Amino acid sequence: KGWCVYFTFALLYVGINDNLYCYYYYNYSWRTHSLTYIYTAFSKPVGLPGIHEFTAMGLLNGRMIDYFDSDNQTKVPKQAWMTERLPADYWEKGTQSRQSKQQWFKVNIDILKTRMRQNDTDLHVLQWRHGCEGEMKDGEMTFLRGIDMYGYDGNDFLSFDDVNGVWVASTDAAVPTKRKWDGVQVLKEYTKGYLENECINWLGKFVSYGQKQLEEAIPTVHLFTRNTEVEENILLTCLATGFLPKDITLHMKMNGSILTEADGVVSSGVRPNGDDTFQRRDSVEILRSNVSTYTCEFIHPASNLHVEEVWGKKLYYFCHLSHFSFCGVYVFIAGSCQ
Repeated sequence: KGWCVYFTFALLYVGINDNLYCYYYYNYSWRTHSLTYIYTAFSKPVGLPGIHEFTAMGLLNGRMIDYFDSDNQTKVPKQAWMTERLPADYWEKGTQSRQSKQQWFKVNIDILKTRMRQNDTDLHVLQWRHGCEGEMKDGEMTFLRGIDMYGYDGNDFLSFDDVNGVWVASTDAAVPTKRKWDGVQVLKEYTKGYLENECINWLGKFVSYGQKQLEEAIPTVHLFTRNTEVEENILLTCLATGFLPKDITLHMKMNGSILTEADGVVSSGVRPNGDDTFQRRDSVEILRSNVSTYTCEFIHPASNLHVEEVWGKKLYYFCHLSHFSFCGVYVFIAGSCQ
């Protein structure tokens, strides 16, 4: 697994707000990617708008790329490049596969209900999540880790240990299934082979097909203030938006120390944007006369991006591009107290 000197840089101009504009480099060559499929089946119709008895979806870096539900009975693309790059028989075979899985889930929910002595009155749900995570090296996708796990009624049930090639039961009720599946050598070999090879091959193709769209998902960080009901105070807010996937670290700091809920920090948590990217907003109310140094720190592991924005100060803005390099850009911020 040697490295070749291969760099792909994009120079981006990002308008953060009226007070901050910055240039920074972003490297897509080393970015990690994920392909995940999520299946959700209920034991009976839910009877709520938009909630189907069975749904299945594919996610590339957390963004939906295909979808199927029990009412429409057709696997459909959710991204334009999926429609453009994949032939009709891909969707036909995908529809047949999803329909077969729908029946598989129905049968296995009944098995679990009987095993756990559950009645037909209550609503039960069986979920399956499987996929892989890879890293693009020298133009090829390399395997990092695989995921194959089941959940029942919101709790972990059974998962596949890709390293040791065995199934792991999370509850006593899953032990019979673990024993049965561990006894089928071809199933273990297929599961391991799918995660490490077939899934990674599809991940590489999808990343290549949707590269332009993936490159457009560039996170930005905004640090701003607004008035509060108390005239002496202002609300300092850190907004990180446009990131994908959704795993991030966001800290508000005062003089280098991380502020918490005990200090009055209120967080929106990670929420979806309308374009399939995500955002998070953290705020803290402070005295208008406060002369402390406040910093917003944003870390996005998937893109190796690390931003520290200082309110009303001169800032050295930097982003890590890989395990071996980083870039730095001087940015000057004119803080506002409006």
